[in-house]
Amino acid sequence: MRPEPDTLVVGAGTAGCVVAARLSADPARAVLVLEAGPVWATPAQAPPGLLEAATLPLDPAAPWLRHYPAVLGYAGGAPVAATLVRGAVLGGSGAVNGAYFIRPPAPDLAAWCARTGDDTWSAAALAPTFAALEHDLDFGAAPGHGTGGPIPVRRPAAPDDPFTAAALAAGFPAVPDWNAPAAPATGVGPVPCSLDGPLRADTGSRYLLPALSRPNLTLRGGTAVTRLLIERGRVAGVCTETEVIRAGRVVLCAGAIESAALLLRSGIGPPDELRAAGIEPVLAAPVGRHCADHPEIGLDYRVSARRIGAVALETVLELDGVEVRPYALEFAPAVRRIGVALMRPATTGTLRVRAADPRIPPVIEHNHLASAVDRRHMLDGLDTAAELLSRMAGVTGAVRPPAAAGLPGILTTSQHLAGSCRMGTAGDDAAVVDRMGRLYGLDDLWIADLSIVPVPLARGPQATVVALAERIASGMRG
Repeated sequence: MRPEPDTLVVGAGTAGCVVAARLSADPARAVLVLEAGPVWATPAQAPPGLLEAATLPLDPAAPWLRHYPAVLGYAGGAPVAATLVRGAVLGGSGAVNGAYFIRPPAPDLAAWCARTGDDTWSAAALAPTFAALEHDLDFGAAPGHGTGGPIPVRRPAAPDDPFTAAALAAGFPAVPDWNAPAAPATGVGPVPCSLDGPLRADTGSRYLLPALSRPNLTLRGGTAVTRLLIERGRVAGVCTETEVIRAGRVVLCAGAIESAALLLRSGIGPPDELRAAGIEPVLAAPVGRHCADHPEIGLDYRVSARRIGAVALETVLELDGVEVRPYALEFAPAVRRIGVALMRPATTGTLRVRAADPRIPPVIEHNHLASAVDRRHMLDGLDTAAELLSRMAGVTGAVRPPAAAGLPGILTTSQHLAGSCRMGTAGDDAAVVDRMGRLYGLDDLWIADLSIVPVPLARGPQATVVALAERIASGMRG
C-alpha cells in the first residue's frame, strides 16, 4: 500500500507543475501529482516536436490533446459549433500553445480585487511574483522585471514586420514592452513569449522536471481522476477508474473545463443541474455558471512573400479591450490571418455535465456576441484590422469585414475558457472558492488554475496562470 501523500495535485498542466514544485520544496511534505495524459522524466524524453514553438496547429489526432464540443453562439437561431482543444500532457496547454506570455493589465487586476474584497490580486501585489518567475532576455534589468526566474521570456518579432509598420503609420503608439509596469492600454508591439530557444518554455520542463529528483515528489501519468472522495465535510482524496487515493489535502489544477467537470461529477454544483444529470448533490455551488472566454473573428489575406514565424503571434495591437492579432503562421499556403478578439466580453457562458461518466464530455455554451456592446466592439476592431490590411505592403485578396448580422456565422474562440469555479467573497453568490482558492463548504480542497479567475482578462492567460499558481502555493505553504 502506498503511503498517503500530504498533498495530491490533480493535473500536471501549467498550474499543477508550479504548485507541485513549490509545495515539494518542503522535504517534510509528500506531494503526489496525477496527470491524465503522458508524462516523462527528462526533457529529452518528450515526444519529438511537441514543444517546438513554430509547430501550430498541432496534429488533431495527437494523444496529448483533448477535444471538447462547444457552442459559441447562434446565427439565425442555429448554434455556431466549435471544438475546444486542451493539452492533456505534462505541461498542459502550455506545452501546446502559442507561447504568448503577457501580464494582465492593472485595471483587470483591480476588477479581480473587487471580487475578493482586498488587494491580494492587485497589480502591486502581483508585481514581485511576475518579476520572480521570469528570466526576461530583453528587459530583465528594467524596473519590474527579473532575470532569475524559471520562465525565459523573449520577443521574437521580425524587425520588418509590415503589420507593425502599418499600425505605426496609422498613428498607434509603439509599445516595446507589454510587460512593463506602466504599459499602455492601446498600442502595437512585440509579444513577450515563454521560449527556450525554439522550444516552448512550459512549466513542466521549467518547474516540475527539475524537482522530480526530490524523494518527496511523485508524478504519475496516464491516471485520470473520475471524482473526488468526500467524507465528513472534507475532501479526503480522489477516485480513479481503478483505485481510491487518499490525501491530507487536494489541489485541483486540471483547468477551467476539467476542474469544473470534476466538481460537478462529485456532486458539487447547482443541485437542479446535478439531479438532471443523475448525480446526487453533495454541496450547492455555482460551478460552471459564469464561464468567460475571448470571442474571435479572423480576416484572411494573401501575401506575396511567404515567411513562417517563430511563434504563432509575434506582434499585437491592443485597443483597450480589443486585441488585433496578425498571426505569423499560415492557415493555408500563402494565406495569413488577422484575428480580432474581444478581451473583456460583456456576456458569460455556462458549463454543465450530462452524466457522472467522465467519458461523456460536458456541455459548454459560450453565449458570445449576445450583447449589442460586444457586437459593436467587434465591428470596430474588424474595421481597424481592415484599415491596417489596406496599408500593409504585399497584401492581396483581403477579406472585408462582414455586417453585424454576419458576425455569428464566422465566430471562433481564442481557447481561453476561464471562470468556471470563480473566486469571490463568502457572500458572493457567484463564488466557488475564496481569495486563495479554497473551496467554500468543504475542507481540504484548493483550486489553482484558470477556472478560479473571476473576471475576463484583456491579455492571454498563460502568464496569469503561472503567477496565480505561485501565489496559491505560497499561501498553502503558510
